[in-house]
Amino acid sequence: MAKKTSRMLANSFVPNKLFFTRGVGVHRERLSSFEEALRKAGIAHLNLVQVSSIYPPGAKIIPRQSGQRLVAPGQIVFTVMARNDTNEPNRLLAASVGLATPSDPTKYGYLSEHHSYGETAHRCGDYCEDLAASMLATTLGIEFDPNKDYDERKEIFRMSGQIVHTRSITQSAEGNKNGLWTTVVAAAILLP
Repeated sequence: MAKKTSRMLANSFVPNKLFFTRGVGVHRERLSSFEEALRKAGIAHLNLVQVSSIYPPGAKIIPRQSGQRLVAPGQIVFTVMARNDTNEPNRLLAASVGLATPSDPTKYGYLSEHHSYGETAHRCGDYCEDLAASMLATTLGIEFDPNKDYDERKEIFRMSGQIVHTRSITQSAEGNKNGLWTTVVAAAILLP
């Protein structure tokens, strides 16, 4: 009976839904800029607990609007979040969360986060997808050359038949021209 209860308790903490979101905020105070980015992402009213990079087996990706209907103000939710900020005028900044899922839905996938300066949103997103796919590939035993271009590795990953999908969500911005704090966030929100 104790083992069954322990297993049930463990399963109650495994998220089975996930939604992606992003936002940008600008304010004279750094913290307020972050708060504004969370508001634009629609998650400022939540207590966010940052977790590492595991995409739970069988989890379903749902639209942001559907996910927001499942949470209440003050609720504790788990997130994989990338965050970046600057008060340097016109400085390009980006934050991205990537995902790589295995073809076998009983196995876990990987979420990754990346934040950068001077990278376009497209380049930051590709890099973040590459991070997630590379982490997943190593756990699945897929051999690849980490020094090869991501497009070449992506083809190897897909041809192996073990990595079925990669994606990312990225927020980029230019630092406010008047030197106000500019913050970008990208997040995956994990829900029970």
